Amino acid sequence: MKTRWKLSPYLYILPALALLVAFRLVPIVMSFVISFFEWTLHGSGSFLGLSNYTKLFNDSVFWQSMMNTVWLVLFVVPCSLVFSLIFAVLLNQIKALRGLFRTVYFLPFVTSMVAVSIVWKIIFNEQTGLANKFISIFGISSQKWLAEARGIFDIFFSGFGIQLPSWAGGPSQALFAIIIMTVWKSLGYNTIIYLAGLQNIAKDYYEAAEIDGAGKFKQFFKITLPLVSPTTYYVLMMTTIVTFQAFSQVFLMTGPPKGGPLGSTNLIVYYIFQKGFDAQEMGYASAAALILFIVILGLTIIQKHLEKHVTY
Repeated sequence: MKTRWKLSPYLYILPALALLVAFRLVPIVMSFVISFFEWTLHGSGSFLGLSNYTKLFNDSVFWQSMMNTVWLVLFVVPCSLVFSLIFAVLLNQIKALRGLFRTVYFLPFVTSMVAVSIVWKIIFNEQTGLANKFISIFGISSQKWLAEARGIFDIFFSGFGIQLPSWAGGPSQALFAIIIMTVWKSLGYNTIIYLAGLQNIAKDYYEAAEIDGAGKFKQFFKITLPLVSPTTYYVLMMTTIVTFQAFSQVFLMTGPPKGGPLGSTNLIVYYIFQKGFDAQEMGYASAAALILFIVILGLTIIQKHLEKHVTY
């Protein structure tokens, strides 16, 4: 009887554990092994050792895709955090129809990425898109958006006669359009997570602060931000991981064969897809995937370390 009771908890988790091993652990191990071989979709080839990695680090397209991904993360993550927290604070003040507003904000997140990408591609259309019609209100000329390879900083400062070096040009306008869509897509989920964190803060803190004469802004920075820091850590970690894995919006909005104008929207996962399935260099693609795994793991460890110092 005792043996049966000891085994029963493991029997409950066995189906989920089997799926996790079959569709997560085994592919990760296989990808690591394949990265040392000349491997195609049709089977294995010769053992190459570290040749795939050596070739990878000397591949300028790989570094361009990695840099594009870094730009995406640097813009999407802070914008998602800031806008999500602002909207969550505003929603938290609403008493009536709060459920309706939460549903409206959450709808973009549950909408298919394919459908969202197609709609935003139409919005950024150079001739008929709403984006150009909107900026024309402010006297800004029509932009190429998804067809423009120049960096947004370069475009902005060139209007003042300032020429920036290529490395300081920033993400291309095409990539910036994808950044806008990605922030909008993730806004609903992060807002709901922040809203849950805000509703867990006891009202007593704010009442005590009001008695001491603290205004709304001081309450926000002295009470809300510190007490919502565990939620901020979760949103930061998940948004970073998801953004590094961005693929569908690039494939659908700027598309094959090279990921946007002059490869300026070629993100790392799209690069892995091209090498693995278009060029059928599965070993090489697996090496790139392992590098991406190490980067995400490293950032997660750093964020976990920082979380100990900023959460309460």
